[in-house]
Amino acid sequence: MITLAIPFPMIDPVLVEIGPFAIRWYALAYMAGILLGWRYMLRLAPQQPGGADAAAIDDFISWTVLGIIVGGRLGYVLFYKPGYYLADPVEILYVWQGGMSFHGGLLGVMVTVVLFARRRGLSLFALADLIACAAPIGLFFGRIANFINGELWGRVADVPWAVVFPRGGPDPRHPSQIYEALLEGAVLFLVLLVLWRLTGLRRRHGFIAGVFFCGYGVARIVVEFFREPDAYLGFLMGGATMGQLLSLPAIAFGLWLMLRRARPLSS
Repeated sequence: MITLAIPFPMIDPVLVEIGPFAIRWYALAYMAGILLGWRYMLRLAPQQPGGADAAAIDDFISWTVLGIIVGGRLGYVLFYKPGYYLADPVEILYVWQGGMSFHGGLLGVMVTVVLFARRRGLSLFALADLIACAAPIGLFFGRIANFINGELWGRVADVPWAVVFPRGGPDPRHPSQIYEALLEGAVLFLVLLVLWRLTGLRRRHGFIAGVFFCGYGVARIVVEFFREPDAYLGFLMGGATMGQLLSLPAIAFGLWLMLRRARPLSS
């Protein structure tokens, strides 16, 4: 039986390199997600009663960057390789070597949202809704960068669009990074946009954020069935992956947000 596969597009993870200075696609993905998300939040903010103004959103961007980097790195260290980094804690600072966790970055941003909202006297849940609408933009670009880097590939597959990844062995695999970009990024973005534009849910502060948490959690769990688990973790209890287990609290939190805002509230 002949198995068809798509050759991996050999794209250098480094876009430009001048001496010790290098611009990587992954860094550009972070920048694109943050900048486009910022502009999108500015566009949505005037449509949200009792939400943040443009000045507050501008100020929050620097907090977001800090939350993503610190939370993402610490999440990766604690969730995926605690033993490795405890043996050599200095390597925690080597962020340029890779190793970021979305769930950790999400927790980092949640902390910054709480602190920033309290400091500026803003509605916590209104701000959370704005960020939730913009978050899929960063997820989309981040997963595309994972594909370009040839990392976080899928399980062995015989589908016509399977890809042979340079570091994934000779077998064709699911391009699970693209699945994630589509589900966690494009589809979730459109769902939240429709809820924002065509319903009154943006007045129920926190509901749209709840949809984001549930939507991301479900999408991540689904894609994990096609994604190769990390070699140093493998399958965990019940055959689940770490990504699936970490997504369960996100779904539970999202459901709580949605249920508490199921009826129109004043704030």
